[in-house]
Amino acid sequence: MSQKKIIDIGEQPEQEQQNPIGLSDFVKRIIEPLSSRGWPRWLVFGMAILGLIYILNPTFGVFELIPDNVPFIGNLDEGVAFMLILAGLVEFFEGNKTKPS
Repeated sequence: MSQKKIIDIGEQPEQEQQNPIGLSDFVKRIIEPLSSRGWPRWLVFGMAILGLIYILNPTFGVFELIPDNVPFIGNLDEGVAFMLILAGLVEFFEGNKTKPS
């Protein structure tokens, strides 16, 4: 029979030792700049500008991709635009920082 390991009260599981702040993988991916994954910075900034233009003109018929009166999915396009703006802001503030080795 295999012997079970008794965990000391002061010992943290391996996953928590690697992630001392306690951020989930999803949050870490959101606050990581896209340029660190190989995206060109100009493309990230361009998408953020398009998202900002879309948010500033939500009722302008040419740019409205999904009408807001469609139930459940009417505001998804605005949500995507906000995510593009968020990606641009993360790139602006975190993109030039070098990660410690």
